[in-house]
Amino acid sequence: MRTALLSSTIAMLAVVVLTSATAHAQATRTWVSGVGDDANPCSRTAPCKTFAGAISKTAINGEINCLDPGGFGAVTITKSITIDCHEVYASILASGTNAIVISIAPGNPSDPLQTVRIRNLNLNGTGGGTRSGLNGIRILQAQMVFIEDVLATDFVQRGISDERNVDGRLNVTNTILRNNGGDGIGVSPSSGSARIDVALDRVASVGNGTGMTFNNGPRVMINNSTSSNNLSSGIESTSTVGATTVNVNRSMISSNGVALLTTGTSMLRFSDTDIAFNATGFSGATLTFGTSRITGNLVVGTVPTHMGGSFDGGQI
Repeated sequence: MRTALLSSTIAMLAVVVLTSATAHAQATRTWVSGVGDDANPCSRTAPCKTFAGAISKTAINGEINCLDPGGFGAVTITKSITIDCHEVYASILASGTNAIVISIAPGNPSDPLQTVRIRNLNLNGTGGGTRSGLNGIRILQAQMVFIEDVLATDFVQRGISDERNVDGRLNVTNTILRNNGGDGIGVSPSSGSARIDVALDRVASVGNGTGMTFNNGPRVMINNSTSSNNLSSGIESTSTVGATTVNVNRSMISSNGVALLTTGTSMLRFSDTDIAFNATGFSGATLTFGTSRITGNLVVGTVPTHMGGSFDGGQI
């Protein structure tokens, strides 16, 4: 009897200790600092050193914040989480790797939202004086991704790469994608049956191989944005499998190889947009609505179909 009671007491104590340790390890808010240590609990008074160190101690749908300026290392995100370094200079220097990988496996009942929020980060792919990082943000699995106030620069491949093979949504706001070897942003589902809905607002894609590429069926709305000085195209709407639809409104596409490019069954519609100083204005069929100005392109290319509103299609 006494032995059974003792065993029961020990078991209860073990549960209490384990629960306490788990709660401590999975805080709803954690902190990183340039002088932190990943052996710490990532609290405000004992912050971690890296995002990778903090994410293992942050609960699902929790938030990682930055106490002071620093470089906090590449991270793979496997659960719903927010990384927000508002009003603090925070960066990831990703030499030879991806700065951020988002891969939330579906089917976890404790993580039904599958939502990632990245805010106020500088992602740098430079290493040894040249591009060496792979992608700024690579999205493999998640239902919803928010990218806000982010700089992704000098990556070998893409600033933002969305490669999900299931339906999802991508929202990018007030973000700069510059000097990347491939696309500033590329959304290309690995499965033609996947539907990715993309909303870009105040996004600047400048000095990349291609400004913005959408392939294999995403539905895209681009507003108040810029795609300029890209080596190849400003905006591409292409279809290997699946019909891609891209709408561009109140934006600027300038000084690219080709301003707007479409292929296959894809569609690209634009309105209230300046398209100027590109080597070629259009390659493939496009539709124009509302007021747009098409000026100073060396070659106009495939003349857009005019669907209404004021339209200046001159070259000067």
